[in-house]
Amino acid sequence: MAGPSAAVAAARVAVRRWLEEAGPAPGDLALVGCSGGADSLALVAATAFVAPRLGLRAGAVVVDHGLQPGSDRVARRAAEQCRGLLDSDNGGGPVEVVPVTVADDGTGPESAARQVRYAALRATAQRLGARAVLLGHTRDDQAETVLLGLARGAGTRSAAGMAPTRVLTGSTGRPDRHSETLGAGERGEGEGPGAWGREVVLLGRPFLGLPRAGTRQVCVDLGLRPWDDPHNEDPRFARVRARQALAGLEDVLGPGLVGNLARTADLLREDADALDAVAGQAYLELGEPPWEVGAVGALARAVRTRLWRRLALAAGSPGTDLTGEHLHAVDDLVARWHGQGPLHLPGGVRAGRDGDRVWLRGQA
Repeated sequence: MAGPSAAVAAARVAVRRWLEEAGPAPGDLALVGCSGGADSLALVAATAFVAPRLGLRAGAVVVDHGLQPGSDRVARRAAEQCRGLLDSDNGGGPVEVVPVTVADDGTGPESAARQVRYAALRATAQRLGARAVLLGHTRDDQAETVLLGLARGAGTRSAAGMAPTRVLTGSTGRPDRHSETLGAGERGEGEGPGAWGREVVLLGRPFLGLPRAGTRQVCVDLGLRPWDDPHNEDPRFARVRARQALAGLEDVLGPGLVGNLARTADLLREDADALDAVAGQAYLELGEPPWEVGAVGALARAVRTRLWRRLALAAGSPGTDLTGEHLHAVDDLVARWHGQGPLHLPGGVRAGRDGDRVWLRGQA
């Protein structure tokens, strides 16, 4: 009997590698966030094959954003395909459609939909007792994320792109427990969710090393029928414009640009993880804000800006809109103080200085 195609084999290897490194225990549930598109459908197929062979259960969550006519039908069709892939008689887990409402919160439709989607994934994972939630972002998505980060001038962390693993919900119990990313040095060899307690749910992106064309080939090879989201061709959205720009840049600069941007993200992430660890320790030593100017000013600027970013995110500033310019303006309250402020950051967050103390606050 012939083995799987090269695309299917590559997808399965990527999922197996992530699950083995993340380390969910036998019997644990891993959920796949599925839109019905080629990337997430290929991820469901690969996870459905790999998870039972590792003693895990696999399920799926389809978030219906309700942003397009007929979105409920698209969601039901995606769920039906997931159920067909996840054999309940062979250890398959639940498949749920979760309708959500995307409100205009002033951050733009992409950001608002993303925030609602991740909130739905978190809530569903907690309710079902899942240990991991997997998403189908590919190498092409990573390159687009890096390009968007560079365009915003948002610094090393944004240029480092999406992390293969981060905490979706729960606390790591580590000094840098509020950091989104988990570097290899933070996890430790072979550590998974159990290393921080049963309350932690990890978010994983096993396909970051695979091309988008590969996931579509998986669907072709397995006879799956992915949904092509019209929003993926709508230039109103920044990610679509980034995708189109990358295609044009490859024509000008030559092939390999997408892969090179993704590799650059990997290198930058290692540096960012190391600096985040230093910033996490500094946070513990500084105590709860507001912070004394002299104590913060003694830290390196690269560490201080990470502290400002952390405080801004905790106060409600969306990471997609928070730029290096914002963080440098906050840092000037320490390094170049001349009575300025208060500063207004994305998401209604304000920053200022009272005497020898610097503070960041969210909306009341």
